[in-house]
Amino acid sequence: MPELRLSEIRTRYIEGDRPLPTALELALRADPRAGAHAILQAVERRRRERRAEGQRLRWMLEFERELWKRDVVVIAGVDEAGMSPLAGPVAAAAVVLKPEWRAPGVNDSKQVLPERRAELAQVIKREARAWAVAFVEPEEIDRLNIYWAGIAAMRRAVEALGLTPEHLLIDARTLRDVAVEQTRIVKGDERSLSIAAASILAKTERDARMLELDRTYPDYGFARHKGYPVREHVAALRQHGACPVHRRSFAPVREALGLPPLERLKAPAGSKEPSPKPKARGIAPK
Repeated sequence: MPELRLSEIRTRYIEGDRPLPTALELALRADPRAGAHAILQAVERRRRERRAEGQRLRWMLEFERELWKRDVVVIAGVDEAGMSPLAGPVAAAAVVLKPEWRAPGVNDSKQVLPERRAELAQVIKREARAWAVAFVEPEEIDRLNIYWAGIAAMRRAVEALGLTPEHLLIDARTLRDVAVEQTRIVKGDERSLSIAAASILAKTERDARMLELDRTYPDYGFARHKGYPVREHVAALRQHGACPVHRRSFAPVREALGLPPLERLKAPAGSKEPSPKPKARGIAPK
């Protein structure tokens, strides 16, 4: 057999992420060159990673699979993003995936690199049965408090789906005023694929909003930190004061404005938050 050009094999089958043909693999195993063995090691490492990812994705469908056994198939994962920032809206997403759908890399949005998160968001939007993202703006956050703002955003996202889910899988929350069977899952964005998909959409859509706000209010660095209370943001807040999209119920913003601290508000059991018109976007059910 003529000598194999290892650089071309690496480019095509390692960097190009294409399956290695069986005949070529056998030839590489018989090749005494160190480069051939390095390629085989890279191929085996990729196979192990893919097996591990497949197992992880199967595990993340545990809650969905239990519902499918009951013939419950219209399952919406629900999650929010942006509870901690000092500025900008809180966002929530609701996503209805098709049964057995999965995509490598879908996980809690905080564990996914921004570039990959953006790619996955497009895949989810394209392939989901239905999805919606809703926002609660800073003025309403200050009126409701951040806990109820998160609840409001999630409820609005569910209502904007264009279909009625048979079950909601929610990250650590319960939507008491939504008449749909629900499962509250602590760390749900790490344990349910539906919730993880929702977390990716909520995060990417909110980040996009913060990029827009950075162009309007360039003094605060929203494009870099998305409004989170990092040292750079707090310093800008002290230097420039608060802008219209800062949350005036948050302590660092009140301090910058010379306002007294607010008493910490707790969500009373059984209470319901007001229900204004939702600000949401999504796709019609497929």
